[in-house]
Amino acid sequence: MGNLFAVRPGRRRGYPPTCAGSHLDTQPTGGRYDGILGVCAGLEMLKVLHEQKIETHFPVGVVNWTNEEGARFPISMIASGVWAGEIPLEKAHNLKEVGGDGRTMRQELDRIGYLGEKDAHHQAMPLGAHFELHIEQGPRLQEGNKRIGIVHGVQAYRWHTITVQGQDCHTGTTDFANRSDALLTTAKLLLHSHRLAFKYDALASTGIIQANPGSTNTVPGRVQFSLDIRAAKDDVLLDLEKHLKSDFDKIIKGNPVNGLNDGLEVIGRPCTIDWALDALSRATRFDDGCIDCVRQSAADLLGTECKDLVQEMISGAGTALP
Repeated sequence: MGNLFAVRPGRRRGYPPTCAGSHLDTQPTGGRYDGILGVCAGLEMLKVLHEQKIETHFPVGVVNWTNEEGARFPISMIASGVWAGEIPLEKAHNLKEVGGDGRTMRQELDRIGYLGEKDAHHQAMPLGAHFELHIEQGPRLQEGNKRIGIVHGVQAYRWHTITVQGQDCHTGTTDFANRSDALLTTAKLLLHSHRLAFKYDALASTGIIQANPGSTNTVPGRVQFSLDIRAAKDDVLLDLEKHLKSDFDKIIKGNPVNGLNDGLEVIGRPCTIDWALDALSRATRFDDGCIDCVRQSAADLLGTECKDLVQEMISGAGTALP
């Protein structure tokens, strides 16, 4: 899978290392360099230990997880998910890149010489514990004038690809009543996903939309879009998804839902919809011992100001590590 591990031995051999690390891939925007910080911090840790000739009791190391963001190959935490036994290796290797010419992850790993020979599983490369220094990728710490967020766990998410099928038609010769407008219908679905997620204290986002045939004077007959929904609890997320599916079925038929048709004199013809689940991650609670370790380290660093500069929080990003 191209995961990289660098381990510094300790006095006691035969034990799995405690690692710090993250990932070197990044989003185009909205979090650039986030994982790179975690990898560089792990390398700096090893450098300081070496320069100061500090010998740890147990091995320590740094890890770089491949395609953790899922920006190029569209399943996030794919390589750490394979390592954790949550994602089958074959599924990861067959994943095709976004916006490319259909190259798979296995092909690209092989091309750059990173396919590797070692089994990409935690049984072949066990870890005693894993810590990750990460930017928040959100505003809460900055708005609260906090320096450190102590993360207790991560929220659940489910990624879908949704296809809305209508009928292509000419924009100048087809009146509103006879249009089966997949893009207009999609606009209603996106607005409703936002409104409904807010009611569930959850999140809903769309980052990819493809409208076909892509002509100025053609009403799109087919639209495919991503839907990323997230919540702090698994049951809340599943309830939100169930509610979205029920309401989406009404919206594509032109039925009034939450005022989406207000102001439209003509509704037009219905569309059809298809849901495909691309990836999921359950809500995860981190190990209490690891949380306490971060909490104690923050207190050592910040001293008497610790209470004012630290915030306990749930991360909005995902994790494949159990």
